[in-house]
Amino acid sequence: MIRAKLTAVALGVALFTAPGLAQDKAAPAAAAPAPAAPTMSAVINPDPAFEPENILALDLSNGGRVLIRLMPSWAPGHVERIKTLAAQGFYNGIIFHRVIDGFMAQTGDPTGTGQGGSPLPDLKAEFNYIPHVRGSVSMARTDQPDTANSQFFIVFYPRFALDHRYTNFGRVIAGMDYVDSIERGEPPAAPTKIVQASLLSEGKPRPAAPVAAPAAISAEMLSNSKSN
Repeated sequence: MIRAKLTAVALGVALFTAPGLAQDKAAPAAAAPAPAAPTMSAVINPDPAFEPENILALDLSNGGRVLIRLMPSWAPGHVERIKTLAAQGFYNGIIFHRVIDGFMAQTGDPTGTGQGGSPLPDLKAEFNYIPHVRGSVSMARTDQPDTANSQFFIVFYPRFALDHRYTNFGRVIAGMDYVDSIERGEPPAAPTKIVQASLLSEGKPRPAAPVAAPAAISAEMLSNSKSN
């Protein structure tokens, strides 16, 4: 369950004078410079034809298909986990159990309570410098950093307070209007669910839209029809 409570931690720095070293002691060798961190771009390719194996298609019960560009360069372990669970059909039928207006929509828990996950082990955090903008897809976790498993959330509006604290692994490239229409609530009274999750490269057709049940005929309407 995502917890965005931010606490300020005061770091106390103790200043002290170190004793002088004897002149006959050899000075330690200079440490080798640390390798430069790999550059990471927040720019994504919105074209679904580009690397369809890295596009997660979510077919929702509200009738929409949402396309998410997965970014292995941002969080390779998390992207691999999402692909693995989607291939297993793990996300099919799972609801969006925590949807906060103006914030985000969270899913990925088979129990629908926010307390569950997959049988796979929890993931090592891959926090990065990619900002949480509208459409960002990030991994949910507990207060401990290395507890992400299967739950993820989609951001409605920019939330930069989440940066460096949750693993941002993708972004919506199509169907954000269907994300906007996900039923709100914690949990919602009539939750929106993921009917099918698949990689675009699999070419799975969209599930057929559910047929609406016919309206019930009241006794009064039936009586009126007989009298006529």
